[in-house]
Amino acid sequence: MKIALVDYGAGNLRSAARALAVAGASPQIVTGAQGLRGAGAIVVPGVGAFAPAMQRLGGAGLTGAIRDAVRGGVPLIGLCLGMQLLYEGSDEGVPTPGLGLLAGRVRRLPGTVKVPHMGWNTLEIRVADPLFDGLPVEPHVYFVHSYIVVPDDPDTIIAETFYGGRFPSVVRRGRIWGLQFHPEKSSRVGARLLRNLVSEITAARLPA
Repeated sequence: MKIALVDYGAGNLRSAARALAVAGASPQIVTGAQGLRGAGAIVVPGVGAFAPAMQRLGGAGLTGAIRDAVRGGVPLIGLCLGMQLLYEGSDEGVPTPGLGLLAGRVRRLPGTVKVPHMGWNTLEIRVADPLFDGLPVEPHVYFVHSYIVVPDDPDTIIAETFYGGRFPSVVRRGRIWGLQFHPEKSSRVGARLLRNLVSEITAARLPA
């Protein structure tokens, strides 16, 4: 199954592509709207800052194309910064609208903790989801981030993590997933998460 891995100049592309390939997908790095055609899913990876990322997506014609694909039923997975881009806007840097696919805003981690939050931490699973099949009770994953999402709808939060307070580390609404951590850097847990995602997308018989 083709998965379009969006290149907006700030993603951890090569390691994400390798991890998706191991998970059973056929990742293709795309730099423009035409690359999304025929994709069974879209992955927006993330390393960098919110405003420059959105500017690059817009400049490549990807902003509207991603929205249209999601409205057409194509699954979307956002990783780290890619998860934050799913929301309406961010407090980071120059005020810039996000993709607006999920309601809410991106806020900075509290000043009581060291920023960025970097290293291994625990997922506290709130809602049973096929994404978590086969994982330990308290799976550990790898984080590198300074900002967190604050969803308008708390029911979209399916896992949380504690760092200066609880924040959403996995969100889901229908065929949209957001993972605040880096599954491609999260060893066996991350590999299993990606396999579960690929399996669910494939089982849904979505466009190949």
